Amino acid sequence: MLNEATATQDNHAAARDDAIAEEQVYLDTAHERRSEILQSLDTELSAPAQDAVEQARHRGLARQRTEFQRAESGLIFGRLDSLDGITRRIGRIGISGATDDDDPLVVDWRAHAARPFYMATPVEPLGQARRRHIRIEGRTVAGVDDEPLDVANASGLVGEGALFAALGERRTGQMGTAAATLQREQDEVVRADVRGPLVVQGGPGTGKTVVALHRAAYLLFDNPQRATQGVLTLGPSRRFLDYIAQVLPALGETAIVAAIPDALVPGITVTAEDPRATAEIKGRALWQQALTRYVASLTPESMPVDFVWQGERYEIPSTTVGRLIAAAISGRTYHGAGIVFADQMHDRLAQAIADRNEDLFARIDDGLEDVVHMRVEFPEVGGGEGSEADGVLSEEELDRLREKIAEDPQVASTIRTVWPILDPEEELQRFLGDDASLRQFAPELSDAEREAVSARKTGWATSDIPLLDAMSDLLGDTVIHPAVEEFLSERAASRRDWIYGHVIVDEAQELSEMQWHMVARRSPQLSITAVGDIDQAETPHQHTTWAQAVNAVFGERWTQAKLTIGYRTPAEVMALTGPVLQRAGSLNEPPHAVRLSGIDPWERDVDEAELVVEATRAFQELTERWPGGTVGIIAAAGRIPALSAAMDGIPVITATQSKGLEWDATLVIDPDGIAAEPRGRNRLYVALTRSTQELGRINIR
Repeated sequence: MLNEATATQDNHAAARDDAIAEEQVYLDTAHERRSEILQSLDTELSAPAQDAVEQARHRGLARQRTEFQRAESGLIFGRLDSLDGITRRIGRIGISGATDDDDPLVVDWRAHAARPFYMATPVEPLGQARRRHIRIEGRTVAGVDDEPLDVANASGLVGEGALFAALGERRTGQMGTAAATLQREQDEVVRADVRGPLVVQGGPGTGKTVVALHRAAYLLFDNPQRATQGVLTLGPSRRFLDYIAQVLPALGETAIVAAIPDALVPGITVTAEDPRATAEIKGRALWQQALTRYVASLTPESMPVDFVWQGERYEIPSTTVGRLIAAAISGRTYHGAGIVFADQMHDRLAQAIADRNEDLFARIDDGLEDVVHMRVEFPEVGGGEGSEADGVLSEEELDRLREKIAEDPQVASTIRTVWPILDPEEELQRFLGDDASLRQFAPELSDAEREAVSARKTGWATSDIPLLDAMSDLLGDTVIHPAVEEFLSERAASRRDWIYGHVIVDEAQELSEMQWHMVARRSPQLSITAVGDIDQAETPHQHTTWAQAVNAVFGERWTQAKLTIGYRTPAEVMALTGPVLQRAGSLNEPPHAVRLSGIDPWERDVDEAELVVEATRAFQELTERWPGGTVGIIAAAGRIPALSAAMDGIPVITATQSKGLEWDATLVIDPDGIAAEPRGRNRLYVALTRSTQELGRINIR
């Protein structure tokens, strides 16, 4: 029996070695073909672009070249063997065969043909006999995991071995891609065919951030036109954005702007903080209509306008000015209408000058009947040949006159007295600080709420940014940008009004209704993927459902999806969260954890005087137990100054700052102190669920 078992093990090892060798040969071939494609792209890009069409083609080729360059590592990660004998390798990018008649060497994970890799199960094999996960280190095949699809899979997980191997890896401080280990319910969200915003509810460890990023990559692959305008990724903190920074580039998407909501209005820095009650008031959707009404009141009133041109006075009557104002404001921003109004005034002034010249010529002609072929010079037109004997300016002369009028600073100054250029910051300060304006344009506010809002401070707070964005949007730019511009991350980030091909919102439960308006402006087509956990909300906006959070902005145009399986957070840790969620008033079921770490959460009770020493000791112990990994410290906000000062540069952060982050081990200091903070049970839920392996808690006696 022992010999039979040994022989069986030897046979398995030999089969595994043969499979690894087979995949290595295939991987080498794929890399050779990738090098050929890169060389071909370099040759095409070396030829200068002759026109706009060629320039656009070059931009597409350059994006493709970047995608192939970034696929150096992990080029292939999967294989599908179908029931009819067809074999496909799945990888980060698609690699074509050497000729048009050849099958692809590698199928892009985003392609429809790759979907069975994520969706096939023994119950629904989707025509597949086997799925193989291929583990790559650099350009070397390190291992394979075969998953027959004709036998029952008790866990229901796709590529269980590969998934748990990935989950068990040490955390490096940066999120990696998960294209090789996406699970069925995750892939359903990634490829969901919805129109409008998709809001994904997912508890800790369900992979919602990974899903959002992979969904963006899939959508841009499926609709390349979106990629030309780039992706905006909104996260709760710069620390979080740094953590996920490599995911989209690793998936081939480089047209990315990453920002926190506070940074969406270029040139504005948050330097103040509103009380929570005031922040809640400013976050309400009512401000969108209030600001719209206020800006509408700034539209100029009709008045006669006097111009001086070449020493002559010209008056545009009030009735004419009124008609021009009414025509200009139709469907336009304040400044956009102002640009149209100025153009119309230039036309009226040019025509008035031309009419006066014609009249002058007629009066001259009445006194000089014997002069038949007289020509008159009009210096205001620019010294041209002059008009024919009837005194009427030609279209060319009128055009030159309009150009000179448009360039004249005195004319511009006169028009600005009628339609002044307004500064969004000044107008918002004026509006928020004026009780009469608040009464008139925001009648929904109570006396106490108006007083809270008008209690101005120095600088801007987070709750002001969406209001300033709305004011800037309603006033509009003072210049007209080209309708189509090539995406450059620096250009898009510097433009408040840039329209993106897709917007990702992470930790979306934290956004106020006015912040959702701010998001919607960046994607008028509402190509938005928002992910979050409503149970982790801790901002002043008391939303307990997604409908409460987004209906004011999106109405019925949004779709909700759910992630129910927790992959990252061990079951031992998730067992602690039930009572916390219950006391937080949660209406959701916590995610089902699919793995055990084998390490029970532990806690220590210490006296106040011992806290720093015990916290330092516990951190060192965790660091030694998880070499090559990461350890995070989360503490009650009031504890952080003393702990940070005493722990010699070791980062100590709040529960809020830890959102979206993960470590191999987490040390939570003063859980009761965290629970006592505003929406503290929600914050404690966040803090407890950041570890992938081990959780320690230090309580204060």
